[in-house]
Parts: sequence; structure tokens; C-alpha cells
Amino acid sequence: MKNLIAELRKSFVATLFLVVLFCGIYPVAVWVIAQGLIPHKANGSLVEINGRVVGSSLLAQGFNGFAYFHPRPSAAGQGYDAANSSGTNLGQTSKKLIEDVKQRVAGYREENGLPPDARVPADAVTSSASGLDPHISVENAMLQAGRVAKVRGMSLTAVSQKIRNHTEGRDLMILGEPRVNVLMLNLDLDGKM
Repeated sequence: MKNLIAELRKSFVATLFLVVLFCGIYPVAVWVIAQGLIPHKANGSLVEINGRVVGSSLLAQGFNGFAYFHPRPSAAGQGYDAANSSGTNLGQTSKKLIEDVKQRVAGYREENGLPPDARVPADAVTSSASGLDPHISVENAMLQAGRVAKVRGMSLTAVSQKIRNHTEGRDLMILGEPRVNVLMLNLDLDGKM
């Protein structure tokens, strides 16, 4: 019995120590370090205009109308709902996924004035794993540029330059592909950046 109590005491002390360490000390230490080194990122990379938060550069949000670049389709429910962030969970052979993609391809071509046989980038018609990816490919942005330029009464050259200004390179120079942050690009087009 004495051994059992001693072992239970050790287990309790070890559990208490680990709870304090990993539920208290560690998170506070990470928060303090992040606030000191990268406060903007640590606080969600919020984008403010005139003291008002208009979004996060890390999360997609829907833009309605032809005057805006559109992000990837969202699997996170209506309005890019972050509370429902997730992928579609539909497999590549899913008939529903195939039909959804076909409809999106047709809609994308029509919306952007592309010929019926135009190649459409995958990121224009498929959602990301989170359903909230804030970036689109440069190819996707360039295909939308004509529509945006026409509606805004801008030259295609001016819109293309804004795309280049907001193109982010590969991570660590080798990972991923160059990409465009849709929120930042649309804010720049509105003259808010």
C-alpha cells in the first residue's frame, strides 16, 4: 500500500509539473518571444486601414464583383467562414467534385472572357486544404487581370504591374510557387495601400 501511494504521488507530481510546463510556462514564453520579435505576425497579420481592421493577410475573404480579383474557391462555407475551415474531403474520383470543378471551370472562363478551350489554373477552380488560402497563382491573377482592368477602366499594363508588385516569391527560394495575396492586391487597386 505504501508503494502504491508513493507511486501515485510521483505520477501526480509529474502530471502537475507537465501541465504547468506545457499549459502555462511554454505558451507564455512563446507568446512573449513572438511579441518581442514578430508582433505583427504573432497577432494574426491583421491589415488595418485608418485604424480599422479590414482583414488578415493570412486568410482569404470573398470579393464580390468583377472589379476585384477573386481568391480560390472556399471549402469553408459561405463567406470564407474561418470557423468551418477545412478541405472538401472529396476524393479525386468523386462525381460531386468532378461536377463542381467542371462548373467552376465554365464559370471562370465566362467571367474572365476566356475561350471555351482556355486552360484554367487548378487554383482557380479547386479549394485549398484549409479552404481559406489567401493566395492565388500568378497565372490565375494574370487571367483575371483583363476583366479587372476593363471594369476599372485601367490599362492591362497597370493592372499587371500591380500583380507583379504583390507577387511573393518561393519560400526559402525553393519551396512552392510564386503567388499573389488577393487581399493586398485588391486593397492596392482600391488605392487603400
